[in-house]
Amino acid sequence: MPMTMDLISLILCAVLVILIIPAFLSTIYHQYVLRQKLKNIPQCGTFPFGIAFEILKLTDYERIQWAAERMLRFKEGIFVFWIGMSPFINLYKPELLEVILHSTVNIDKGHPYNLMESWLGKGLLTSTRKQWFHDRKLIGPTFHFSILEQFAVVMSEKAEILIKCLEKEIAKNPKKAINIFPFANNVALDVICETAMGVDVHAQEYETKYTATIHRGSKLVLDRLFQPWLWSDWLYGLVPSGKKYKSGLNTIHKFTGDVIRKKKITRLQNDFAKAENKNDELGIGKRKRKAFLDLLLDQNEKDEAPLTDDELRAQVDTFMFEGHDTTAVAITWTLFLLGNNLEHQEKVHEELNEVFKDSETPASINELSQLKYLDRIIKETLRIFPSVPLVTRKLSEDVKIGNYTFPKGITVVLAIALVHRNPEVWPDPFKFDPDRFLPENLNRNPYAYIPFSAGPRNCIGQKFALLEEKTILTAILRKWRVKSVKNLDTIKYGATLIFRPSEDIFIHFTPK
Repeated sequence: MPMTMDLISLILCAVLVILIIPAFLSTIYHQYVLRQKLKNIPQCGTFPFGIAFEILKLTDYERIQWAAERMLRFKEGIFVFWIGMSPFINLYKPELLEVILHSTVNIDKGHPYNLMESWLGKGLLTSTRKQWFHDRKLIGPTFHFSILEQFAVVMSEKAEILIKCLEKEIAKNPKKAINIFPFANNVALDVICETAMGVDVHAQEYETKYTATIHRGSKLVLDRLFQPWLWSDWLYGLVPSGKKYKSGLNTIHKFTGDVIRKKKITRLQNDFAKAENKNDELGIGKRKRKAFLDLLLDQNEKDEAPLTDDELRAQVDTFMFEGHDTTAVAITWTLFLLGNNLEHQEKVHEELNEVFKDSETPASINELSQLKYLDRIIKETLRIFPSVPLVTRKLSEDVKIGNYTFPKGITVVLAIALVHRNPEVWPDPFKFDPDRFLPENLNRNPYAYIPFSAGPRNCIGQKFALLEEKTILTAILRKWRVKSVKNLDTIKYGATLIFRPSEDIFIHFTPK
């Protein structure tokens, strides 16, 4: 019996050696070849852990400083950092980004977008290649200008609710500064829920299970991003944060799935039974305005390869995810920067007075289009604080840029925030100067300013986002002057998936 056990142990050891040693040698060889290909690029991080432990101990704000220091050190506009044995090539000069973003081949998103597939499925943000081209073509018509006019009504209604919420908060203590970010977040969530799904979640009046889960889910994704040992979905599902994330996804997916199901039932009733829309808890049947989901279903019925219910849910979940945080931080940072640059704010108020005079009615699209100075204010804010500070691409083919060759399969980080803050591209980059966007000052590389990305995979909702930002900012600034408690040198923020504040953004509101 002992001899039999010894023989079995010996066989198992031999099998392990036969399997492990070749795999280990293959990994070492692959690493050697990869590092040889990238050896001409400035490097950060040594074998085998790269910068993982160095980055993990930093705060979100310190990570920005870390990246900015390397931008100033590596003036070629490129450096590569390693997390474990995975290289990430960072680009932050317009001409370098143009090569990648202009491509119609290298359109696959790289890490960390794969971490969000359990939430967003293969929606427009995470889909690739043939599916992405199909979905983009399908969804494109839903953002026609005439559709935006319908959405503008919703934005205006939600802005009025925001004003009432701020008035109520200010009345508690008129001299006390208000943390504006939660207000911006809730109004943006209100807008996207109604415009994307046709559902009024009353996010500004009270927190529902769905809205709370959306907030918590976004936070968990950000936390996981800098914990590489949790990148495995299987392992993440075993830890408490992963279980909480999965539970939240069940809530989100059930909510979206129910909305889609009820929308389809209502459409069938209208088409075949001519029945009256029945009242329901979400108010879907009562609404005459079409939401993004209605428009998507219209397009889907005419498509040769229509989306399944799960694919429809993925698209709606994607717009929910992308459409509230990004706008919320843009509104927040615009008010923060105006509250630190009072001379520019005064020009905004002069423009508002000129366009609206004594009127107290909500702004129309035509009136908003006349606010050219506010346009430049928003653009300069998005230069300093682009809502999405970086995007990535996983290369589908080798790419040659100058003396560098990037191998197929590698992840390229297109560092939008670094381009926008690169002193070689934007002199005195932290100076708030809306005149950078005067027509006579626009003779720069078109990829020097890309807050909504660029090329074929640019943000499909950028007109929607800018209209929403302008509507809400106009509603606030017609009512109050703002003054920030902190300034750009003292405020802390973090650039992860979104350029979000790391602390409360306190602002004083003074009636005009």
